[in-house]
Amino acid sequence: MPNHEKQLRRGWTTGACAAAAAKSAYHALINGDFLDPVEITLPRGQKVSFVLAFEDNAPPIVTAGIIKDAGDDPDVTHGAMIKATVTFTKEKTGTVFKAGEGVGRITKPGLPLRVGQAAINPVPREMIASSINEIASSFNSDRNVQVEISVPGGEALALKTWNPQLGIVGGISILGTTGVVIPFSCSAWIHSIHRGIDVARATKTIHVGASTGSTSGKAVRAKYNLPETSMIDMGDFAGGMLKYLRGHPIPRITIGGGVGKLSKLAQGHLDLHSGRSQLDLEWLAGQALTLGASNRTTQVIRTANSALEVFEISEKQNLPLANLIASKARAVALNVLSGAPTEVEILVFNRQGKLLGVAHGW
Repeated sequence: MPNHEKQLRRGWTTGACAAAAAKSAYHALINGDFLDPVEITLPRGQKVSFVLAFEDNAPPIVTAGIIKDAGDDPDVTHGAMIKATVTFTKEKTGTVFKAGEGVGRITKPGLPLRVGQAAINPVPREMIASSINEIASSFNSDRNVQVEISVPGGEALALKTWNPQLGIVGGISILGTTGVVIPFSCSAWIHSIHRGIDVARATKTIHVGASTGSTSGKAVRAKYNLPETSMIDMGDFAGGMLKYLRGHPIPRITIGGGVGKLSKLAQGHLDLHSGRSQLDLEWLAGQALTLGASNRTTQVIRTANSALEVFEISEKQNLPLANLIASKARAVALNVLSGAPTEVEILVFNRQGKLLGVAHGW
């Protein structure tokens, strides 16, 4: 029977839009002409093009803007204008970042950025700097620039997000670990996981890696020198992968992920997306207590700003919380597998790809 299910369209993160706008603006700054369309390389190597929606060429300040298209799963920033204003700096510091209109600033610790910094997350910063360096290398031009990202109306949009609770004030965050927005309801994602397992079984692959994102995926690959064909882009769909593995086992799987998502798996959540499952800080505090944490430490954990902050606190207190979370996540995975002949390993990473916790299955 033919499959008439509508193929949902992917979109682009605010980070990808910001990188493309910055690249085009920098090109105009050094050459006078905007790149339109402008092509960038996403963290996983895909090359994608964006059409400009705004240009303002007034050296020494140049601005380009792109309308964010979130595909068939629109979020609060769908349709927003993402602008990048680029100007040279006197300091030899490479690319520096500034929050413009509608982009937030960090006011609380525990996030991957320091208090006071613009809420432009690490991967988008890398994408922006890499895009500018690509042009600078081609023209042997000065790469010491300030990039100001702005989102008109972003302050109002941010009120519909978690930013106020996270202490990010003044606007939205510039986000994205892959550059791509995948529709939550897109069965094609889970189907691609299933096909990856099918290929591994057909080629008699003994060991596959699965990851929640690009950073953990790279770290798993590097740890075991796995070929790309042995990697499964699990994303948030831990349940979809594990349930399929139950009936289609592979001898060995390593699941790598960030502290937040694997903490949710450890709690028993099989859908790891932030919109559909939340990290329970009270639960994490309880886990820390079983490791001997003081009442003062557990209280700090209960009021932490993020999972990252929780694990930073536990490290300072020499509490092996990441190992415990890995062990509990592994137990959840084994429970879903229901005795299937698949050995499971869990690796917990931070945002830089540093290994924090391990639960071995072999």
